[in-house]
Amino acid sequence: MTDAKIRTTSGNGRIFDSVLDTIGNTPTIRVNNLGPEGVNLFVKFEAFNPAGSVKDRLAVNIIEAAERSGALKPGQTVVEATSGNTGIGLALVCAQKGYPLVVTMAESFSTERRRLMRMMGAKVVLTPKVEKGFGMYRKAAELAEEHGWFLARQFETQANAEIHAATTAQEILGDFKGDRLDYFVTGYGTGGTVTGVSRVLRAESPDTKIILSEPANAQLVGSGIATERGKDSDPVSSHPAFEPHVIQGWTPDFIPAVLQETIDNSYFDELIPVAGPAGVEWAQKLASQEGILTGISGGATFAVAMQIAEQAAPGASVLCMLPDTGERYLSTPLFDDFPVEMTEEEAAISRSTPGYHIG
Repeated sequence: MTDAKIRTTSGNGRIFDSVLDTIGNTPTIRVNNLGPEGVNLFVKFEAFNPAGSVKDRLAVNIIEAAERSGALKPGQTVVEATSGNTGIGLALVCAQKGYPLVVTMAESFSTERRRLMRMMGAKVVLTPKVEKGFGMYRKAAELAEEHGWFLARQFETQANAEIHAATTAQEILGDFKGDRLDYFVTGYGTGGTVTGVSRVLRAESPDTKIILSEPANAQLVGSGIATERGKDSDPVSSHPAFEPHVIQGWTPDFIPAVLQETIDNSYFDELIPVAGPAGVEWAQKLASQEGILTGISGGATFAVAMQIAEQAAPGASVLCMLPDTGERYLSTPLFDDFPVEMTEEEAAISRSTPGYHIG
């Protein structure tokens, strides 16, 4: 027996008017078992958003900014290209607000994402794997033009970075109020998180070093090659440095305009590439040794955060962004090591008592 008291809770002190009001205020959590001795390692766990990812933030702001400006009319169909998390976030928002949603998505992304969006009322249009992210992007633009639908434009809209400056960055400042934050580590998909958070940290926490990461085999920023853009800052072709990678949600085959602000203004202090298998490995370790279930992108970010923590001075604090939940990756390499049927060890446990068992 121990003297530890039973955990208690007291509610949120409010009743939420809709699921949209539960977006944000995700927790910063200390890593207790994996981090190096003498360094404070934390994760900001975005799976606590209602649809399970950081993209809930941009989804609600894109829709509400469009409502405020009049760009989105009542009952108008919303269309967007996405690897899944933005689409799921938009499906949540559109279901609550009553907008039809059509998502375009490359057929290479995990099948559970399609089913989640369809369950929430969205239509999912698949584009050929060979056309990569640019193909699904182009299809969404074509559908918007053909049918007069509202194109969410997550890769270009100011509403993306703005919500991270207004919420994510403010939460980080609040969580570390009175404490040092030496490093902030993140990857990029649209670039909204790093751009919005960095705007604020550069001004309010200038000693915090911002570490950006991208896939080792798809180093678009690291290549130094710019993305060719059209009149609306939209990409006009696939980036030559892109190769397919397993870190879903990271690095489409073009540099998003939202991310370009970070590049142009030197918002990051160091760019560290990471291999896809490392993302899988560290996501699995976070789950099995910390009880934190994140996806491959979260594992990849954490792999970089571990590199930083191992080199950091004693007493340093490192914050790592975890964009989503691992449940979104059941059909990906993240779960390849975990069978559906009992292993021989599990069967032996079953046979260790005389009661009913299988095998």
